[in-house]
Amino acid sequence: MSFDFDRVYDRIGSNCFKFDGLELFFGNKDLIPLWVADMDFAVAPVIQQALQERMQHPIYGYNLRPQRFYRALTGWFERRFGYRIKKEWVVCTPGIVPAINLAVLCYTNPGDGILIQTPVYQPFFEAVFAHDRKLLTNSLIEQGGKYTIDFADFELKIQHARLFILCSPHNPVGRVWTREELTQMAELCFKYKVPILSDEIHCDIVYPPHQHIPIASLDGYQDNVISCFSPSKSFNIAGLSTAVTVISDSDLRKKFHTINQDLHLYLGNSFGIAAFIAAYEQGDEWLDALILYLRANRDFLIDYVNKHLPQIKISIPEGTYLAWMDFTALGMNTEELAGFLTDKAGVALDPGVKYGYDGLGFMRFNFGCPQSVIQQALQRIETAIKNL
Repeated sequence: MSFDFDRVYDRIGSNCFKFDGLELFFGNKDLIPLWVADMDFAVAPVIQQALQERMQHPIYGYNLRPQRFYRALTGWFERRFGYRIKKEWVVCTPGIVPAINLAVLCYTNPGDGILIQTPVYQPFFEAVFAHDRKLLTNSLIEQGGKYTIDFADFELKIQHARLFILCSPHNPVGRVWTREELTQMAELCFKYKVPILSDEIHCDIVYPPHQHIPIASLDGYQDNVISCFSPSKSFNIAGLSTAVTVISDSDLRKKFHTINQDLHLYLGNSFGIAAFIAAYEQGDEWLDALILYLRANRDFLIDYVNKHLPQIKISIPEGTYLAWMDFTALGMNTEELAGFLTDKAGVALDPGVKYGYDGLGFMRFNFGCPQSVIQQALQRIETAIKNL
């Protein structure tokens, strides 16, 4: 089956954060939106069909997740990653960000240290600050456009932490961590008795020859890991608010399950459950085609920047549909760069400072859209730089 990823859909008026939020957040609705991390592609036909079938029943009340939900989850991870998940390990949440906040509440107390690796997804910071915890940062090291882990600093910081929040694959720098890197992080966390909260929402979107390895699949470490998964990024269904947290250790799971129940976050979304099952049961063909298209987008983006935008450096994403772009050569501060891109280039990118001070002078570029849109955005940026 062929899928049309080149089609440009008009999302304006669909209550879409990415498009309908432009005027609110950028003061200009006439921008090319390449910021919010969802894609501009129609969902897989199998998901649309599942939603239509669910819609035929005219009552959308409280839900129980059928056995099929858990079979779809376990089948997907065994088929795609060789990782065997048991049903009893699974706790359901409306999203991964709520799960991160639940983990902070479960496993730490006010004033406790929480380690993150910057630059990193903004809600990691928010989960620390919102609950009055102490932020510890292990800055990633950029070497020739590729980010690596400063393990000496990691070990120094992890000794003062009560929780480590891992982003795997990493948003925004696009790293897919190797088995060696994951093992070293897991070993240090085990050594200092620090649980790992692993956000693996981008795990399905990885470009060969790289391969995602769930950190909980490493021998000897799974009982120290709280893993967060969802089809929301890979199948473009973030608005259906459905995720799972996988915890093999019974004590860690009991704490998490209890607070999840107390806050009534477990009931689920009628359409999210249907989409989750369809994605993980039947979504392989669509996802494989999507990855090929995104890889072509990534390569087009990198080639264009290298040929036409020498002022910009770009890290090659090994996974995700997000590119981390270095604009520091333009010599602008954060406000000047943001204004330049919106007012002069007419594009909306995510400012790197959102991901920590390591992101000053950087921008995150979402290439999960038709390639014609990427080309138009890059041409606008090129013209604006020439006119400086």
